[in-house]
Amino acid sequence: MHPFKEKLLQGKPLIGTIISLGMPAITEVISRCGFDWLWIDMEHAPLSLEQVQSMIQAKLNQCAAFVRIPVNDEVWIKRVLDLGPDGIIVPQVNTAEDARKAVAAAKYPPYGIRSVGVSRASAFGMNFANYVRDANDQSMVILQIEHADAVRDIESILHVPNIDAIVVGPYDLSGSLGKLGQIQDPDVQKAIESVQIACQKHSMPIGIFTLLPEQGRYYVQQGYQLIALGIDIHYLWTSAKGALESLESETSIAATK
Repeated sequence: MHPFKEKLLQGKPLIGTIISLGMPAITEVISRCGFDWLWIDMEHAPLSLEQVQSMIQAKLNQCAAFVRIPVNDEVWIKRVLDLGPDGIIVPQVNTAEDARKAVAAAKYPPYGIRSVGVSRASAFGMNFANYVRDANDQSMVILQIEHADAVRDIESILHVPNIDAIVVGPYDLSGSLGKLGQIQDPDVQKAIESVQIACQKHSMPIGIFTLLPEQGRYYVQQGYQLIALGIDIHYLWTSAKGALESLESETSIAATK
């Protein structure tokens, strides 16, 4: 079994962050900070397959890498898995059929329809036999619940075999409820809570994106295991802006501008 999956099944909280900047050095630096996992984002970030492969290669081995594919599509799923991540994050899974489609594309026969190719995942063919033997168990499938339709169909989604975890996308979920960005709105919180209750009922690990540590702390206390804490580009500008404002507040620099 994949060591990251073992930790999930043990109920341990695992803290990750989103990587959207396509420089392998950034991935390496962040992986050295002590995060358990990285969320490499191909849905919203302008990352190519070549960049994603380099980013996976740059991270420390003890830090897992999951790639959010741009769309729930068989071609994207097989091409990304061939790069050798620890698994995929599939966005906008709104029905059980969406879930079955994602799982089938991620698994080799007899559990799915993933086609076989020589790639980095199999050490460019040097570990081919072992890879195709173990990939169905080792490559993880994480589904994103981020729409009101998905919340309504969550029980059916959770009955689909070979799902490793669920991650709530609170911002898109709030938008689907007509309350974009209003994460703390009672209706949004109720939808998130209903997903959490269903996952706990089915012993399905659940995660969520949080921008700030205090938010992450709350969800850990609620039993969430996969916490995606912040985004690289947000860390960059908040740190730079904060440093500049701190210096300006302590000197006369701001007054001279």
